[in-house]
Amino acid sequence: MAPRNMLKQQIRDGEVVVSLRVPIDIDRDALRAAADKYPYNLIYLDGQHSPFTEPQLVEFCGFAEELGLPVQMRIPHTKYTYMIGRYLDFGLSAILVPEVLSRETMLEAVEYTYYPQFGRRSWGGDARFGLKAWDGRAPGRVEYAEWWNEHVVLAFQVESVEAVTLAKQLAVPGVDYVAFGPNDLWFSLEGHPNFPLKTVDECMINVAEQLRDSGLRLGMAIMTAPEERQKYIDMGITVFQEAPRGA
Repeated sequence: MAPRNMLKQQIRDGEVVVSLRVPIDIDRDALRAAADKYPYNLIYLDGQHSPFTEPQLVEFCGFAEELGLPVQMRIPHTKYTYMIGRYLDFGLSAILVPEVLSRETMLEAVEYTYYPQFGRRSWGGDARFGLKAWDGRAPGRVEYAEWWNEHVVLAFQVESVEAVTLAKQLAVPGVDYVAFGPNDLWFSLEGHPNFPLKTVDECMINVAEQLRDSGLRLGMAIMTAPEERQKYIDMGITVFQEAPRGA
């Protein structure tokens, strides 16, 4: 039997999904203790604004898999979508693409996230998620690729008025959810005083309306405390991040 990773289906079903956001160099005992405090759906790493090495990523993802948690990383730059397959080979299960401004960016992201025949991700990588959990055997190439394509999670961030305007075009097949980056979105709104939407909340509501019939879900790309979430849930946002509880 193939390993279970229900994250993609949970997101599709509109369940409230919460990721544990931690630095990649967190102590293993501290990570285990943090993960035990809440039934998290995944762990989140910020590869855009925090340093990491490839060996660190392999080690971290391997330990997270031992804890039964998939790992999502925000890639270092929008233009690194061609590197997504490589990052996934290190054990990630989910990707967040920051600062997206064009449909072409997301088409390329999909290409390197999924295996053929849906995408063009290259075959290889001993650290890939799930390989060691396949009932103790090595899955076949097509068998694993089909399983992977039904489990990997791909998301992008809306962080500008341009992305708000183009949200429906950016939501190409293969994308699971759209995450809001409020801080950079505020910068963009402040730089476009004539934009008809004046606040981040208005932008979120607008994007939610654009994507109403798309099947895509909405998320937050910043940490939120549990008591803050109802406002966002009422807007249709279901994917959240939080810091370790009690930290």
